[in-house]
Amino acid sequence: MIRTVLFLLLGLTLAVAVVALRGDPGSANLTWLGWNLRATAAAVALMMIFFTLAAAILWRGLIWLAEAPGRAARARTESRRRQGGEALTRGFLAAAAGDGGEARRHAQRAAGLADDTPALVRLLQAQAAEAAGDADAARAAYNAMLGFPELRMVAHRGLMLGAQAEGDAAGAQRHAEAAYALARTAPWAWRAVLEARLAAGDWAAALELMAGALERKIVSPLIAERARAALLTAQAATLEGGDERARQTALDEAQAAARLRPDFPPASVVAARLLAADGRAARAAQVIETAWRAAPHPALWLAYRDLKTDETPTERAARLASLAGFQPAARESRILMTEQAMIAGDAVGARAAARELDDEPLTRRLAGLRARVASLSGDRDEARAWIVRGGEAPQEPDWSDIDAEGRAFAYGPADWARIAALYAERGELAHPRFERREKGVSDLPELPAAYAESSPFISAAEAGGPAPPIVDDADFGEELAPAEGDAAPAPPPRPRRAFGGRDKPR
Repeated sequence: MIRTVLFLLLGLTLAVAVVALRGDPGSANLTWLGWNLRATAAAVALMMIFFTLAAAILWRGLIWLAEAPGRAARARTESRRRQGGEALTRGFLAAAAGDGGEARRHAQRAAGLADDTPALVRLLQAQAAEAAGDADAARAAYNAMLGFPELRMVAHRGLMLGAQAEGDAAGAQRHAEAAYALARTAPWAWRAVLEARLAAGDWAAALELMAGALERKIVSPLIAERARAALLTAQAATLEGGDERARQTALDEAQAAARLRPDFPPASVVAARLLAADGRAARAAQVIETAWRAAPHPALWLAYRDLKTDETPTERAARLASLAGFQPAARESRILMTEQAMIAGDAVGARAAARELDDEPLTRRLAGLRARVASLSGDRDEARAWIVRGGEAPQEPDWSDIDAEGRAFAYGPADWARIAALYAERGELAHPRFERREKGVSDLPELPAAYAESSPFISAAEAGGPAPPIVDDADFGEELAPAEGDAAPAPPPRPRRAFGGRDKPR
């Protein structure tokens, strides 16, 4: 506006000057209070422009003087705001660096300067208290933040984490549910509520939370599908031991889980077990066969083996071989071919099948399997060697986690919660009993172990050379020990035996 007025005055001045220079200045008379003023029109116009400009400048100066106190107040406010912002910045940086003392000092300074951002001051106070390790001050700061609508989610999260650190599960759950009620799109609140439902074994509520998370795109469809299969299986396993109505519900949910994710062995095993108990062994076999095609697992063939109890060993072996044929190249299928040969009493077939596992890393389970094959072939020395080697070999989680004296995957709520979480996120099967080092299926067969030092025999076996002679307990177990002072009788000569059980030429 001021620039426009100045341009207009400048234009008028130039116009008057042009008129005066053209030689026709005109005339003007002014009579006022006895005063008579005569001048050219150009001079009068220039005087009017001058006085107008002077009046405008004077007026603007008076306004500037009048606004001086306000400007000073605004300057002071801006300075406080700038200092408060700097204190907040430095305080948050100190809290992030873990310097609680420095963060608290800046928080106190910001509290007296940043009057227009009280929410940020509260947040800095809470984080500074956390960095300083003052749980009570942090809790008080977060509780104060609940009064600010824009900070309630932050406050509930801070209070939830504080309750978890103090072991207050109920308090943590309360704050997580309050935060989830405020914003159902917050992943951390959803996850905290889900973990609380899983810890309580509330599978139905966990399924509802997972469906809501999928709808709001908190999780991907793949994670939601895997989680649903695991949760349905957990619920089915929980209801399996109930009344008839509960068992029917368990059967429906287990079948739904098996159809949803055939590569999740617990779902197929639980479904097959319930189907077999319902007299539908053929359908149970189909469920296990579908699961075997997707992901062979030892619990599957054990459940498949137990579907029929009125068959001969040869019939059972043939049925297990047909299961292995669905995935012949899989490791579990090669193990199963060895198992079915031993069930049928086919020592030669068992050895041939076991040789298909030579390229697999040695585990306690494979060592036990080779020991049983050697025992079936009548080579007790080789069986003992495999038992000794198996004692140093690692266990297999899939196999060691099976309950040797109960149902497979007969877990409690805490174990099912871990299985569901891991399978949903990574598609991997957790092994709670193995992780707790609980006893599972016996890997190594029980054979007489009182024999000579085995390390030479094992070394010879690993090198592929002939083994030293080993005295068999079965031959000398009943001989009496010599009396004190008597010379021990010499044992009768025995032929030396090679690793495979064949007699060595003398």
